[in-house]
Amino acid sequence: MSAPLYTRDILRLASAIPFLVRFEEVDGVERRSPTCGSRVRAAVELDAAGRVASLSQAVEACAFGQASASLMGAHAIGKDAGEARIAVWGVQAWLGGDDTAVTAWPGLAALEPARSRMGRHGAILLPFHALLAAIEAAA
Repeated sequence: MSAPLYTRDILRLASAIPFLVRFEEVDGVERRSPTCGSRVRAAVELDAAGRVASLSQAVEACAFGQASASLMGAHAIGKDAGEARIAVWGVQAWLGGDDTAVTAWPGLAALEPARSRMGRHGAILLPFHALLAAIEAAA
């Protein structure tokens, strides 16, 4: 019997997205997944060193996209554009099969069931792309 697609960890993450607001409340950048239609809008305020001091995000996505937004939001404060860029690359590498890239972002291993489902990769990457775009827009 195969492992369940939506584990308790994924569902817990999906139901606890930090800094979540409604779409109309976020005056930031929006990213969409062309494969699944998921979308994330993010806005950040940066401190004097160019690090995320505050985050707002709105998320319309499957449970994997929501869980990814939860992980991203939980660790976005204090990150700069370089760290966000490395996270995007690391999450992509991990989804592509690089087991060493699981350290690209804290908690990423919770999304393990999605690694073999390429159709979910876009939704998982979306919050990280939105974070990077929001940091670049705020800089």
